Amino acid sequence: MDLRKKLTDRLSALAPAGYYVGLRLGFTYPAQEINRLPGDWTDHYARNGLIVQDPVFRWVYARTGVISWAALAFDDHADVFGQAASFGLIHGAVVSVMRPGESGRRSYGTFARSDRTYAESEMAELLQIVTRLHRAGSERTGLTHAETEALRLQADGLRLKEISAELEISMSAVKARLANAKRKLGAATTSQATSMARSRGVI
Repeated sequence: MDLRKKLTDRLSALAPAGYYVGLRLGFTYPAQEINRLPGDWTDHYARNGLIVQDPVFRWVYARTGVISWAALAFDDHADVFGQAASFGLIHGAVVSVMRPGESGRRSYGTFARSDRTYAESEMAELLQIVTRLHRAGSERTGLTHAETEALRLQADGLRLKEISAELEISMSAVKARLANAKRKLGAATTSQATSMARSRGVI
């Protein structure tokens, strides 16, 4: 069985009410997402802009390790956890990992159950799984965040000039990032590099 599938299957068992994992977070968004949260909850969450009030994300950006939702309840001024509970996400845990030398890039996850709180051993396992997913993605290509960003924008259909404007860098810098990504992936063209990066779950 593929390692990623094995790990995500285990996460589904540990978080039967749903979970979300963001891998290798850059300046604005993760390089890859695994979203197994209920659709009605994600719709409610997005519609009400809860990300800016969610104590989970305040903790993720400031810490590494694992913590229960209950331990963050003191910081839940908008009752995000109460709203989550109404969608069946009653008990939860949060993980944040960052490897040394990665210039602030981290992966994170939030996990939920409806039946009981997480045992310490389960929280430790969640941390271990997210760490393995983070490490696997980082080691799979050796791409930097800057190179991944350029590939992702190209995959979105942007031209060199548009990528340059979006990233606020010169066109020659965009070309250099795409050339480096192509070389690291062993691709013949940048479009092939984009396709390879997508197939490997990097973008």
